[in-house]
Amino acid sequence: MLKLKVRLKPDATCVRGACAVALLLIASAASAQKTLTLDDIFDPDKRVKFSGNPVTGLEWVDANHYAWPREVTEETVDWQLVDAVTGNVQPLFDASTMENTLRRLAGVTAGEAHGLAHSRGLAFSPTHASALFTIGDDLYVYAFADDRAVRLTYVPGAEENASFSPDGKLVAFVRHNDLFVVDVAMRRESALTTDGSAKILNGQLDWVYEEEIFGRGNHQAYWWSPDSSRIAYLRIDDTPVPGFTIVDHIPYDVGVDQIDYPKAGDPNPIVKIGVAAVTGGTEWLDTSKYSAADHLIATVTWTPDSRHVVFGVENRLQTWLDLNDGDPVSGTSRTILRETTKGWVEPPVAAPVWLKDGTFIWLSERNGWKHAYHYKRDGTLIGAVTGGRWTVDTLHGVDENAGWAYFSATEHSPIGVDEYRIKLDGTGLQRLSRTDGTHHADYSPAWTFYIDTWSDATTPWMVRLHTSDGSEVRVIDANHVAALGDYRLSKPEFLQVKTRDGFAMEAEMIKPPDFNPSRRYPVYQFIYGGPHAPVVANSWGGREQMYHQLLAQMGVIVWMCDNRSASGKGMEPTWAIAGHLGELELRDIEDGISWLKQQPYVDGTRIGIHGWSYGGFMTSYALTHSTSFVMGIAGGTVADWRDYDTVYTERYMGLPQDNPDGYRKSSPRWSASQLHGALMLIHGTIDDNVHMQNTLQFAYELQKAGKPFELMLYPKTRHGPSDPVLIKHLRQTMLAFVVQQLKPGQ
Repeated sequence: MLKLKVRLKPDATCVRGACAVALLLIASAASAQKTLTLDDIFDPDKRVKFSGNPVTGLEWVDANHYAWPREVTEETVDWQLVDAVTGNVQPLFDASTMENTLRRLAGVTAGEAHGLAHSRGLAFSPTHASALFTIGDDLYVYAFADDRAVRLTYVPGAEENASFSPDGKLVAFVRHNDLFVVDVAMRRESALTTDGSAKILNGQLDWVYEEEIFGRGNHQAYWWSPDSSRIAYLRIDDTPVPGFTIVDHIPYDVGVDQIDYPKAGDPNPIVKIGVAAVTGGTEWLDTSKYSAADHLIATVTWTPDSRHVVFGVENRLQTWLDLNDGDPVSGTSRTILRETTKGWVEPPVAAPVWLKDGTFIWLSERNGWKHAYHYKRDGTLIGAVTGGRWTVDTLHGVDENAGWAYFSATEHSPIGVDEYRIKLDGTGLQRLSRTDGTHHADYSPAWTFYIDTWSDATTPWMVRLHTSDGSEVRVIDANHVAALGDYRLSKPEFLQVKTRDGFAMEAEMIKPPDFNPSRRYPVYQFIYGGPHAPVVANSWGGREQMYHQLLAQMGVIVWMCDNRSASGKGMEPTWAIAGHLGELELRDIEDGISWLKQQPYVDGTRIGIHGWSYGGFMTSYALTHSTSFVMGIAGGTVADWRDYDTVYTERYMGLPQDNPDGYRKSSPRWSASQLHGALMLIHGTIDDNVHMQNTLQFAYELQKAGKPFELMLYPKTRHGPSDPVLIKHLRQTMLAFVVQQLKPGQ
């Protein structure tokens, strides 16, 4: 923000006109600041980089150095090796030499060679001595020291999920849903599986396992043993899973995509764990005590000595998880421990962290809050490492030499994330991060340093280096965004609002920059509302945050208030939603609205709500079960929980045949006749997550009930637009609807 200092002695008499001049200068400085426009935030060519351009992709090479993909253009980088303490930089490899070598390969153009040598997507060997990449459909390895590019594969078909073995001598990959390894030195390829097909996936996650169990964006379903001799992998059989057809209407020849997608109540994929020796042969781990159609594999890892595969098995409804120990030679397995809570065991499930003495650290939500526990190898509990009414976010690992466990958690603030360390006996808890906000840490292999990426509600992400006791060594990237000072922005206010039964909900309010407490303003509530997914956070919110600032500048109060199940305050407040999604969430939301209406500056007749995905569901549910909102924008909404996938939906709702009344009451589709307020529905036509079917079913019921509504569809769009042109159109459409319904400025 532009600041003008005017110093006046408090006991001095103003020289004639001096005070007036000072006030005029201050007013001029304020008026010189810009008002946000949609183009500033969303136009593909004119948008301002309000988030700056913080360094990303840093990865530790050894105890004292990290690799940095220094951005050259939006498409290319120069890989640098950085001395962590001094910041001294040298090339990680000679990109020009690599480029010249790649240009000599058959079929590789100069542009392709340049792009590969400067690619952010290079996969490095464990020692960063070579890089793995794809040309056409084939894998290549380039050895930096030898200036040698080696082609590893020659068979038609894309090689996916390629990775080096821990010793760097082999590369594993998936082709046509079969798992392969190739020897880097000998360039000899071996198939570890041979039954891959459209329905049989070896080493590759299917849709529901990626989305709901192992995490969106992670397709790999195999795990190297530490000694590089074996690979544990999932064999996913989607034969029982119904297919869902998605149609792309834009080409003249309509595009059709068939996805194996199990909806609530449908059969799940049948999954097994194989352990393949890299020399050939697979041993199947014994899961015969579980029903083949009624269990989920939730985590897979190896013990450090490569002698055991440890894997988690959940029942279909996820009310328990067994942590099992599998013998990769005989296939026998035994249960180490059974994890239960008063509700469910929520994926993704973090793998245990193993110690040199064979014991391990395990994260559990058994008491309603995620904490770390220390176990013996046989599953005997040694004791709790952390505890309290706060949540461990990530267990980074253990420095056994110093006896510290490092983790991130919400102990200091429920709307931030801080870095901590603690002794394994639960003593000596230390908060390492010393600035409020949200911290993400990446620790060096020797636990001597960590790279901290931090932001708060008014500061875009910046990157610092710290020693393991939290002391700052240096700023890696201050990421100062001067443009933020050019605009009239409001500082978000954080507060708590209690529900009728006393739960403290975290809330955030953005008032207009020229806020006048004697005026009455309309309110726009931004909502997600789904389990463990708060929107109130002391962190930089990017373009969504700037859009909220734009609304505030137009005279709208922006309001966020996390209902208890979305609060991130542990598992405990979430259990109450079981069997009837929407009901308790809306009650909490309305308690927040009741508090708002008591504020003299709020116009309770002009309150709107907007959300996407679960937030779209909550918006649709609110407008069909409440009279508190004059308008709502529901994007990518779940309109009927029978339409959503098994793993997510059944965790909270149970099976449809066991809870038919709960499913119906939780689905806005069946309450369309109760619509109150102006509703805009938005959906991507090729959404493979929340299918457009939801919005069309809802629209049909609204039409039959004679209820007016607006509908905007986005072709070639999945679960939210990614095309910058469509993103801008979406925000133009939303803003026009908000202005029309909330009438800011009146």
